[in-house]
Amino acid sequence: MSTQSLTSELFEFESASDAIEHYFRVGWTDGLPIVPPTPEKVGEMLDYVGRSPSEILGAEPTKGRIITVEKVAINTVMAGCLPEYFPVVLAAVEALCEPQFNLHAITVSTMGAAVLAVVSGPVADDLAMNSSVSVFGPGNRANATIGRAIRLVIINVTGALPGVLDKATLGHPGKYTWCIAEAEQVSPWESLHEERGLAAGTSAITLFAGLSATQVPNHTGNTPETILVSFQDAMFAAGYGQGELVVVLCPEHVGYLGAAGWSKGDVKRFLHEKAQRTVAEWQRAGREIPDGLDADAALATADSPDSITLLVAGGFAGAFSQVIPLWGGGSNSRSVCRQIELP
Repeated sequence: MSTQSLTSELFEFESASDAIEHYFRVGWTDGLPIVPPTPEKVGEMLDYVGRSPSEILGAEPTKGRIITVEKVAINTVMAGCLPEYFPVVLAAVEALCEPQFNLHAITVSTMGAAVLAVVSGPVADDLAMNSSVSVFGPGNRANATIGRAIRLVIINVTGALPGVLDKATLGHPGKYTWCIAEAEQVSPWESLHEERGLAAGTSAITLFAGLSATQVPNHTGNTPETILVSFQDAMFAAGYGQGELVVVLCPEHVGYLGAAGWSKGDVKRFLHEKAQRTVAEWQRAGREIPDGLDADAALATADSPDSITLLVAGGFAGAFSQVIPLWGGGSNSRSVCRQIELP
C-alpha cells in the first residue's frame, strides 16, 4: 500500500527514542513506551488485511469521534502487535462500537471497568495465544499487545484519557491489557462463540466490560456440587440482580465437571440457585434493596442461569477459578461477540 494514502499527521524525529519521549509528553501512551508508528509499519498492517485506511469502523457516540482502519492500525503498531494480530484488533474495535457495549459509559464511569477480550477459534492457536498457565498474566506477545492495542484505541482515538474522560475511582490493571484465549482444547463444552451462534471452525472475539476479578480456590472438592458451592461468596460480592457476570473455570475444576457429565446449563443452573440470599441478608451486607420487598424473599446474584457466562482458561496445576463481575451489574453494558475476518 502506498503510504501516500495515509491521512494522519506526520511527525519527524531524529531517533526512535525522541519519538517515544514525544508520545509520553503529549499523552498518547498508556504510561509505557510505544513502538513508533512509522508510515511503513502502519502500511504493513493495512497490507495484511487489505482494507482501506479510510474505512470507518464506528464512532464514539457521545463525542462523535470517528474510528477508521488507519487510526486503529497506528495504535496497533504502537502496542507492539505483529500484522497478523491486526484482524483480531479490528474485530475488537468493531465490537466496542456496538451500542449494547456502551463504550462511552464504561470508559468515563467512576466504576473503573476494563475491556476483557476473549479470543476463541483457530486463530488463537495460529497466533500462539495463551489460554493456559498464568493466562491473565504477562509473557505472551499476542495476548499482551492485542489487549494493549484495544486500550490505546480507547485512549487515543475516542479521547478517553485517564483523568480527562476516564474518571475511574480506582481502575484496575486490566486497563493496561486484558486479553486471553479460551482453552477450547480443555473445555468439555462448545466454545464461547459457538454458544453465541457463530459456526464451529470460525474465529471470534468476545468483549466484556469487566471489573476486578475475585479468585475462587477449592482444592478439596471433586464433585460438581462440592466445587461449585465455593463460588457463592465471590458471586455475592457482585451484588444481586446481575444481568451478566463471568465465571472462569480452571482446567482442574472443569475436569471434574466434565467427568460428571455436567453441561454448561447444569453448571449455570446450580450457580444461579446457590447464589441467592434473602432480602434481610442482602441488607445486612450493606446492599440497597427496593422498598416493599418481604425480608424473607430470595434475591439471586444472577438474574437467571443464562446471565452467567462460563469460560474455561488457566493452567493445569492449581485449583483456582475466578468470578468477574461486569460494569453496571452486567445490564447497562452487554458483552459483544464478533467474528474475526481473516485475510
